[in-house]
Amino acid sequence: MHIKYFLELYEAGYRNFAGISLAGADFSHHILVEVDLSRANLQGADLSRSFLTQAHLDSAHLNWANLSFAKMSEAHLAQADLTKANLRGAFLVRADLRNAQLSGCDLCHANLRQADLRGANLCGANLTGANLRGANLSGANLSWAHLTGARLSGADLERTRMESTNLEGAWLNGVDLHGMNLAGVNLKEAKLNGANLDHANLSAANLTDTTMRGVSMVGADLSGSDLTGAVLWNAMLDGVDLSRADLTRAHLGEASLKAAVVVGTEFTESVLPTEARAYLYEAVQGETRWTHRPARETLNLSQFVDHLP
Repeated sequence: MHIKYFLELYEAGYRNFAGISLAGADFSHHILVEVDLSRANLQGADLSRSFLTQAHLDSAHLNWANLSFAKMSEAHLAQADLTKANLRGAFLVRADLRNAQLSGCDLCHANLRQADLRGANLCGANLTGANLRGANLSGANLSWAHLTGARLSGADLERTRMESTNLEGAWLNGVDLHGMNLAGVNLKEAKLNGANLDHANLSAANLTDTTMRGVSMVGADLSGSDLTGAVLWNAMLDGVDLSRADLTRAHLGEASLKAAVVVGTEFTESVLPTEARAYLYEAVQGETRWTHRPARETLNLSQFVDHLP
């Protein structure tokens, strides 16, 4: 169907275009509210700055399509193929993206607040600065995705895959990440206040200058992680594995460190709770990972405090 005829039919009140083929068509700046384009072939189509509020695009082929700054609140995109699509700045509040293919997609600064992304494939997607507050990402694949500065507070991340995900500067306050595999994840300068990371795998993770006030990391694996300058005030770190981790200038005032593993841990200029002094001096052993100094020697360079200033 020619795009001109399609638009004429829409203006005449026709809404059902399910299964139509309009690959490469130019829909930019058009109002297509509540249109039914489910199963449509829209590969490479230009839908930039279009109005697609409550549109039906379930199982549509939108790979390589341009949807930048499109208004798509409450749109239906379940199982849609959006591989390599441009969704930069798109408005997708409460959109249904269950099991959608979004690998390599550009969602930079997109608004996905309360969107349903259960089972979605976001592998390698660019979500820099995206708003994902309250979004449901249960079972989604965020491996190799870029979420620098993204806002994820209140998001459901149960069973979400995050291998090698870049979360630098992301907002994750209060999220539940217990038991998750976050090995090697970049969380530099991220906000994780009040988050649940019990029994999570954060080995070799970058937690430099990360803010984690009141975080719970009971039994978590932080071996080999970089916690330089991290803020862990009032954190629950019982049974945490800090072997060969770098706690240089980290702030752990009023944190609980019962049964923490501190083999080869770097403590230089860190702030530690006074009540943990006896245990740490008894448990610390080995050499630090980078400076190859006795870990006990670096513990002597730390500061013990009773309460936060």
